[in-house]
Amino acid sequence: MHKQTRISRRTLLNAAAAAGSLAIVPRHVLGGEGHVAPSEKTTLASIGTGGQGLQNTAIFLEFPEIQVIAVCDVNRESGGYISWNWMQGKEQHTAGREPARRMVDEFYGKQQPSGKYRACKAYHDYRELLDKEDVDAVMIATPDHTHAVIAMAAIKRGKHVYCEKPLTWSVEEARRVAEAAKAAKVATQLGNQGQATQEARIVCEMIWDGAIGPVREVHAWSGPRFWPWPTWEGRPKETPPIPDGLDWDLWLGPAPYRPYHPAYCPWTWRNWWEFGTGIFGDLGCHKLSTTFKALKLGHPTTVEASSTKMDPEIYPLGVLAHFEFPARGDMPPVTLHWYDGGLKPQRPKELEPGRNMDDMIYVGEKGILMGHRLIPESRMKAYGRPPKILPRSPGHHKEWVDACRGGPPAGSNFVDHAGLLTEVCLLGNVALRAGKLIQWDGEKMRVTNDESANRFLRREYREGWSL
Repeated sequence: MHKQTRISRRTLLNAAAAAGSLAIVPRHVLGGEGHVAPSEKTTLASIGTGGQGLQNTAIFLEFPEIQVIAVCDVNRESGGYISWNWMQGKEQHTAGREPARRMVDEFYGKQQPSGKYRACKAYHDYRELLDKEDVDAVMIATPDHTHAVIAMAAIKRGKHVYCEKPLTWSVEEARRVAEAAKAAKVATQLGNQGQATQEARIVCEMIWDGAIGPVREVHAWSGPRFWPWPTWEGRPKETPPIPDGLDWDLWLGPAPYRPYHPAYCPWTWRNWWEFGTGIFGDLGCHKLSTTFKALKLGHPTTVEASSTKMDPEIYPLGVLAHFEFPARGDMPPVTLHWYDGGLKPQRPKELEPGRNMDDMIYVGEKGILMGHRLIPESRMKAYGRPPKILPRSPGHHKEWVDACRGGPPAGSNFVDHAGLLTEVCLLGNVALRAGKLIQWDGEKMRVTNDESANRFLRREYREGWSL
């Protein structure tokens, strides 16, 4: 925490006594059981307050250890954002910095005797926020192409960072952000919430217990995209006016300039190579996190990918990718297969008729693990449960909150897990755009068999932008 902005309880009480204005100091000022004194809270700013950003902010508001003091978004307020609260379905909602500011003020207002609270500040430029607000931590939920510049700016200022997946837009950015986080010794967490589940730990424990023997093959897949597909090829030709309240130039950030079009934002940016990383980048960090931990994966040696019709501007409808990983200790080489856009692997013959296929299959020398259960179910019943050797998570967001306050590193921190995970997921896109099998030197961060493919590892930033 930044000591210059923290006031001790004793200082606060002495000041109150000297002023003669307080006979009794309220519990919410002092702290105590169930309360955290204002001087001991971790201050947080939310940067990117669209659908997922609002959802994350609402979660962090519930932590008594956290005080949200600022929000930031390039959009003042508009509709068209998808709800990420799947209990509500996929309805579109209003989002932006003003809805976020109102949500924060209303939440804290309910805790005040007056019922009012007007202390949360709203910014349109994250750089201004970081210059003016001495926050301890930031939550980043902007489009993929601006993750790295915002995360790096926060890390250089010593802020703890929670960032939505993927960590960055490019492989090089992931490497540099992870290195910066390690040097700064800040608490970090990627927004791949599934890594904190009990099921994720059971998969690790079963594989390490030898439930299916050495694993040599993994299949992971995702259904069709859940955002609209462009109805044209290439960029849209129309150039409608920029909506009132949207800073389009700042939304573009480090990406090359192009005219505004609603096909790019507020949330269909995932279609476009310049802004998003497609289904692989969006969901790969979710689905492959447990695989990386259970199989102790590092860098692959080769990556090959193919797809439905390729467009230089737009992520394809469906992608197949294949990663070859070398042996790790007593674990043999393993091939990881990725499928998206509704593509799937062959149905295992061991799976009972009528039973749905889960989206993760581990093929071992002695059996098959689908999700966190052996197939067929008779094998699972005979096996029982693996020895419980991993501590259970207090919750994905709680992991990061605790880490910000001096606790152990979060389960998907940038240094130990999320940086490498993001790099490898984005290598699938590199191989896809290169149009060939690539041989990978992870230590040197270089494609060794095709010099031209290395251009997809990074981007040229627009003038005025840098890490």
